[in-house]
Amino acid sequence: MKKIATLTAILAFSAIGFAQKGAKIEFKAKHNTIDYGTITKKNDNGIRSFEYTNTGDAPLLIYSVHSTSNCTILSKQNETVQPGKSSKIDIKYDMTPGPIRKTITVESNAINYDEGRIPLKIKGEVVSL
Repeated sequence: MKKIATLTAILAFSAIGFAQKGAKIEFKAKHNTIDYGTITKKNDNGIRSFEYTNTGDAPLLIYSVHSTSNCTILSKQNETVQPGKSSKIDIKYDMTPGPIRKTITVESNAINYDEGRIPLKIKGEVVSL
């Protein structure tokens, strides 16, 4: 019985030691993707927001936000978000007619993404009328 109690205690302390502490980022958009759907340049300004929350226990630092062509980042590039707080990354697609398939890369100190790099995607189609 002593051996089982000792083993249980060792496993419990080991699990606590391996628990990851730090900033974690969770985006509201499903699969970190915003779907513009089918839109027209005349009826849409192309601005969307990726909303997120720091679900970790340390301040979340956004170092930079990069986009591929045809997409402009409107938000402040360097930002600190305290645990439990939310913020957003505003983007603007330039509304070039055709399919929308773009990636925005966020560089941060989030421990729940490999090297803190988070790929955000936008998709949809701009039609001309």
